[in-house]
Amino acid sequence: MPDTPQLLMFIAAGWLLNLTPGPDVLYIVSSALKGGVRAGMVAALGIVSGCFVHVLAAALGVGALLATSAAAFTALKWLGAAYLLWMGVKLLWARRGGTVIVPAQVSADIAPVHLGRIYRRGFLTNVLNPKVALFFLAFVPQFIAPGTDNKVTVFLLLGLLFNLNSVPINFAYAWLAGWATRRVGAVQRTMHWMDRAAGAMFIGFGLKLALSDNLAR
Repeated sequence: MPDTPQLLMFIAAGWLLNLTPGPDVLYIVSSALKGGVRAGMVAALGIVSGCFVHVLAAALGVGALLATSAAAFTALKWLGAAYLLWMGVKLLWARRGGTVIVPAQVSADIAPVHLGRIYRRGFLTNVLNPKVALFFLAFVPQFIAPGTDNKVTVFLLLGLLFNLNSVPINFAYAWLAGWATRRVGAVQRTMHWMDRAAGAMFIGFGLKLALSDNLAR
């Protein structure tokens, strides 16, 4: 496992990245607005379940990659770096207030919802998004020391930590959906600065990955 400073940095980065609005957050918020906080929490659990699938697949992929040529690793490294840089630039140039769209008012009568359907949709929305798999492949290996004996196990543990840390944040978004209907302006200003902070972080990680040596050594 990473040393304590690296682990704390991983946790902090994970929290900030989970706070950054995206398709998963929009699904949680929309589910909460339509079916209440409980529905939003179920949507969050579906999304987190999908992330576990990506972590397992990425860990196995990393293990297979480290057993092959350095050229294959280099190709993946540059692909991951390009993805992180692209995401960073996209977030830095995001238009203010364009990230989260919520209605000004929501009816007090919440329509009945099927929680099982909400969970399945959240799970499939995440599992079928290849960008999530690419994110884990690009982000997690940066916190695995080159001399680590069992990189696959460490990757799985870090992925588990990342996903568990996302649960309270996703639950908070479900609760925030009800509050946001009365304070849309304040929420959008907060999201604007979250986009900027996360964008700078993505660019930093992308540059770090591009300049890093082969982790298989």
